[in-house]
Amino acid sequence: QVQVAESGGGLVQAGGSLRLSCVASGRISSINVMAWHRQAPGKRRELVAIISRSGSTKYADAVKGRFTISNDGAMNTAYLQMNSLKPEDTAVYYCGAGPIGLNFWGQGTQVTVSS
Repeated sequence: QVQVAESGGGLVQAGGSLRLSCVASGRISSINVMAWHRQAPGKRRELVAIISRSGSTKYADAVKGRFTISNDGAMNTAYLQMNSLKPEDTAVYYCGAGPIGLNFWGQGTQVTVSS
């Protein structure tokens, strides 16, 4: 089993930055992919960014050029550096991890961007 825990959310003004962290514990050797999703009030959960063990990344169009996903190489910790934040980035951000799909999820961390 794998446990996932997010941290780093908070309140920030538009144009500001935040860095989210996602720590995985347990059978981390089984993790080959980690990702960040977000869910805004009244909206569906959406993919923000994903990173594989090989280091390949993919981003949602809405965050390209502003957000950067990275990990520690051991798939133990993943980060989401968020710059130039906009009010529409306000959401609960969830970290997922797994061998192929995202089987394990954290409880989420709230990000609020004020205008």
